[in-house]
Amino acid sequence: MSRYYSGPPSDHFDGERFFGPQRSGGKGLGSLLKWQLGSKRAKWPRWIDNASHPPPRERVDGNAVQLTMIGHVSVLIQTAGINILTDPVWSDRASPFQLAGPKRVRAPGIALDDLPPIDLVLVSHNHYDHLDTTTLDRLVRRFDPEIVTPLGNGTIIRKATPDARIVEIDWDETMTHGPLRIEAEPVNHWSARWSTDRNEALWAGMTIHAPARRIFFNGDSGYAGGWWVDRLMQKHGTIDVSLCPIGAYEPRWFMKDAHMDPDEAVEVYKTMKGPMTLGFHWGVFQLTDEPINEPKERLMAALAREGIDPARFRTLEPGESWTLSDVARNI
Repeated sequence: MSRYYSGPPSDHFDGERFFGPQRSGGKGLGSLLKWQLGSKRAKWPRWIDNASHPPPRERVDGNAVQLTMIGHVSVLIQTAGINILTDPVWSDRASPFQLAGPKRVRAPGIALDDLPPIDLVLVSHNHYDHLDTTTLDRLVRRFDPEIVTPLGNGTIIRKATPDARIVEIDWDETMTHGPLRIEAEPVNHWSARWSTDRNEALWAGMTIHAPARRIFFNGDSGYAGGWWVDRLMQKHGTIDVSLCPIGAYEPRWFMKDAHMDPDEAVEVYKTMKGPMTLGFHWGVFQLTDEPINEPKERLMAALAREGIDPARFRTLEPGESWTLSDVARNI
């Protein structure tokens, strides 16, 4: 039995563990040691000071969308009068330990106490750089937001913050928050908090259905031939705004099934027919071997090679905001 979820078997749950159409994250100790012992890991700076940016608005009403980069995959999304945080991590380490594990090299773009009121939190899966129970407990105590997460992750969150208001949803299920609908989407990833609980909780991307906008938050995914983005587009037809990972991809032989590289992220953009896209999942925690700025540099090169306007597929510095007053599609 899964220690996090109890439910009937399905086409992606065997009664004990979740799975997808393509395997991800199944490499064993031998592969991990091969990577770690043979690694040519780039040297990152110990610390980078953030530039100063204007604070986000208290609320963004109507059809406009404002994205404010917190760091890594943590983004403040504001639209239709609702303030949303994605995979919020304010802790110093993306790790189960306080003294070991990936340590942030940049502060969060906004101090947690300086955030506008947070209504909704999306948690895509349970890896430590996405599900940070310390941060979630602080957010619950300060704002009492509704937390939306795939099946099984509520058990982890509730243990750390018993008063949290949590809604767990399966792939293709939706929940409603005010004028928004949140829908869980399959992506090519995996889950684990420890070495013994692999895939006992579900992972997902999430589509935010706003009154006149469709926003896709891809917490983490390998490209895997694009099966999941093909499925997403067949189901929804259009995506107006996309939040897409571009980092933590080297070495490819180890990371390919779990993390996209910038070239693959551009393929996702093309399949989505050119939504306004924020590239994230880079530049804060050194999880893999590539240099700190390589994801951004490779993204810019891929956009130039494909003739794509870089104003449509951007990266943001921590604390920087991008206001999309008139989200126009690039068809």
